[in-house]
Amino acid sequence: MRYVSPNLRLLFSPPLRPTLSVPLFISKPNPKPFSFSTILASSSSKRPRSFSNLSRRSNSTFKDRKGGGRDMTMEETTGQSKDSSSSFGFNKRRAEGRDKSDRPKKNPQLKERKLNPTNTIAYVQILGTGMDTQDTSPSVLLFFDKQRFIFNAGEGLQRFCTEHKVKLSKIDHIFLSRVCSETAGGLSGLLLTLAGMGEEGYSVKIWGPSDLNFLVGAMKSFIPHATMVHTQSFGQSPISDAAENVTAPIKASDPIVLVKDEVVKISAILLQPHCLEQSQIKPGEMSVLYICELPELMGKFDPKRAAALGLKAGPKYSELQHGKSVKSDRLDIMVHPADVMDPPVPGPIVILVDCPTESHLQELLSIECLNGYYTDVSSHLTESTKMVNCVIHLSPASVVSSPNYQKWMKKFGSAQHIMAGHGKKTLEVPILKSSARVTSRLNYLWPQFFPAPGFLSLQHLSSSEGPILKICESIPAENLLKFTLRPYAQLGLDRSHIPTPMGQSQVIDELHLEIPEIADAAQHVREFWQELKESREVLPTSNDNGVMIEEPWLTEDTLPGCLENIRRDDLEIVLLGTGSSQPSKYRNVSSVYINLFSKGSLLLDCGEGTLGQLKRRYGVDGADKAIRNLKCVWISHIHADHHTGLARVLALRRDLLKGVPHEPLLVIGPRQLKRYLDAYQRLEDLDMQFLDCRSTTKASWDTFVRDGASNNDGSSPQSPRHSNAKNESMQEVNQTLFAKGSRMQSYLRQPGSPVDHSAAYPFLKSLKKMLGEAGLEALISFPVVHCPQAFGIVLEAAERVSSVGKVIPGWKIVYSGDTRPCPELVDACRGATVLIHEATFEDGLVDEAIARNHSTTKEAIEVGNSAGAYRIVLTHFSQRYPKIPVFDETHMHKTCIAFDMMSINIADLPVLPKVLPYLKLLFRNEVAVDESDDILDALVL
Repeated sequence: MRYVSPNLRLLFSPPLRPTLSVPLFISKPNPKPFSFSTILASSSSKRPRSFSNLSRRSNSTFKDRKGGGRDMTMEETTGQSKDSSSSFGFNKRRAEGRDKSDRPKKNPQLKERKLNPTNTIAYVQILGTGMDTQDTSPSVLLFFDKQRFIFNAGEGLQRFCTEHKVKLSKIDHIFLSRVCSETAGGLSGLLLTLAGMGEEGYSVKIWGPSDLNFLVGAMKSFIPHATMVHTQSFGQSPISDAAENVTAPIKASDPIVLVKDEVVKISAILLQPHCLEQSQIKPGEMSVLYICELPELMGKFDPKRAAALGLKAGPKYSELQHGKSVKSDRLDIMVHPADVMDPPVPGPIVILVDCPTESHLQELLSIECLNGYYTDVSSHLTESTKMVNCVIHLSPASVVSSPNYQKWMKKFGSAQHIMAGHGKKTLEVPILKSSARVTSRLNYLWPQFFPAPGFLSLQHLSSSEGPILKICESIPAENLLKFTLRPYAQLGLDRSHIPTPMGQSQVIDELHLEIPEIADAAQHVREFWQELKESREVLPTSNDNGVMIEEPWLTEDTLPGCLENIRRDDLEIVLLGTGSSQPSKYRNVSSVYINLFSKGSLLLDCGEGTLGQLKRRYGVDGADKAIRNLKCVWISHIHADHHTGLARVLALRRDLLKGVPHEPLLVIGPRQLKRYLDAYQRLEDLDMQFLDCRSTTKASWDTFVRDGASNNDGSSPQSPRHSNAKNESMQEVNQTLFAKGSRMQSYLRQPGSPVDHSAAYPFLKSLKKMLGEAGLEALISFPVVHCPQAFGIVLEAAERVSSVGKVIPGWKIVYSGDTRPCPELVDACRGATVLIHEATFEDGLVDEAIARNHSTTKEAIEVGNSAGAYRIVLTHFSQRYPKIPVFDETHMHKTCIAFDMMSINIADLPVLPKVLPYLKLLFRNEVAVDESDDILDALVL
């Protein structure tokens, strides 16, 4: 049996002298094929270029290109961290939140379109967000030559449009069928992206029922007001006036005309739960039915028929085409437009209906204004009856399958019904094919760290839903399915854009053709794991250094004591999102899932699409179980790419646990997050409790423990002694913030924003109880250098006792959040088992990293090395690295690069660095191209 450790020993051997070479991942493919062993051996002979020591960077400046050329001086520290000779620059103004004046002020405007009434092309199209994961509502695109309309903007819409090159910059209006996390979870990220484009930014008009006011009010806590000035709600207006309100109809069920131009008329009909007065309707319960009517087009003028009726070519031809009757030039008759014009082309009509409950269905059946659209034989047809061509149903299967709903569908006669509510047909068809292809390749090569995605059991789904009664014929929606509206001759379904299914075998066959050596590499991995399994079985369990001591490439590392006799069901770290700023084709935004198996789980950050990523990793049922078992969600800072998936996760947990005794979920985050959550909960209950990160710092915990020891009943948090002690401990930390002559400190809080310690006290008691149930000893937040109220986190497991009575220390995980290297982070990382550190930029972009208060790959590794971390996982990569980042491999002996869905079991930590040469092989032909170009393609003209 072949064994690969000698090659890996070559890979991780230190260089004899500094040399210049190419980066690890080069853009040029090898001119000739070579064996897998050559790949491994070549790593020791090709060393990347050396980068100058970070301590040489002094008085560093960065010219803010977006700020009109204004120079921004970066603050440098004069002190040094205890274990490192390097000093790290940072942007003090950004860390303090005072850099807003440095940025150009934008005023995003609505786009002015020159409309074309004839519209040679018009269609509706299903945008299949959430169709493979059931985490969010699909969107619907209404397309015209010069205008675009989107209905619903759930999580993943922006990423979907990047993948499928849907031009979001041409979107003029977004309509919400309901205002909740399921239909609007992707709205904030989309608005921020559009507002950042170009010199002034792009804007769209957002439409929704009166509940939209609550969503707008919540998003204002982290989105500039100028980004959301074009929001309009309709229906009965709530107290909030965050969005401009359209005049409410006399009756709630009367249609409200929202858009009417030469191209289309879009009306809204409100659906509310049946038999409820307006005052009884709760926020989030209102739903909307949208009617999209294209204008009738005049028939073609026939000059031969006009000449036969005695007309001469001239102005009278034009008058007839404009609907006027004229007198014949040669005959004593009047010529009417119908005499010389072909029959008019009817204007197609599309209805989108979202009927979320049986109670809404009762209201839907009683809406009188829809009578003019019913064309079945039982309806009373009149000349004013309008023929509906297509009905798109966003309603859930539980409602659609009811006999009353099916009978209502039948009233539209021959209309095409498209069922876009969640169904089982598309569950195993990945919507994000680019990401799925990379995941499949990684899984083939190293399945222990890149498991295959989990899928819902279709048998279970069908048994739970039951048979669907079909009185009216319909078809299930598919991703990118079109219904053509014009040209009228092509009216009907168009399946030509539906993506072809991509199977695992097809992806692997393509990989073998592209990289023939990959089969040999995969075989090496299988043999290695088999050999490792056998070696673990024969080693005595009492070995102090654990099971991996025989690996020669691990001689630089002493196996941490916490890994002795470790169980696979103790801890798993799942990287759900590893990109930065905004979702992209290959990487979602930040989220780390800490799986403690039977003891529950935690989420560290929760960017947009986190729930969808969980469902891709564990399947629909598995993700639901994970959400039920969540113990806590921790958010590092208020930037949108770290928290906009939170509402969707909380809403699902609320629904899953409805009727089951449970405690509200504890959310720990910066104080700005509480403002957002408090405002959002006016829209829908999130069933959560909030705790400020500042209340979970080491100083706050020490005071809490001290108070608990002095108060037998653990009460009296409001006592002056209790309050003063905590304020003094916090003041002790804050006195050193950016103090003159001190080492660099994080911006922990702005003046005038004290922590309410008395309010935090009961939550700390609950948190400590939760930690004990999860087998954790500590959860400690610490300030970092990024923006105001930015934090990292330490998780420490409790000690274990072996079968022979030996006390084994618990593991320690540190997550940096977004940060520059700083002393607080280094201190927190001391003795860490795993450091998950952001590495937004490559080493050559240190000035950009300083300006934006992020880290380079080398800086992240230096932090881990200086603190003695056992393993370092790099994440939060810039979009300029679409699949894999550029980095210096010299110091990668304890480091790994994170990918979405990467799952690291604590028992496999000793093996983690072995992944590197295989990644080098898999991505050897990749070029570090800025993926923001793809995002721009999906955004701009």
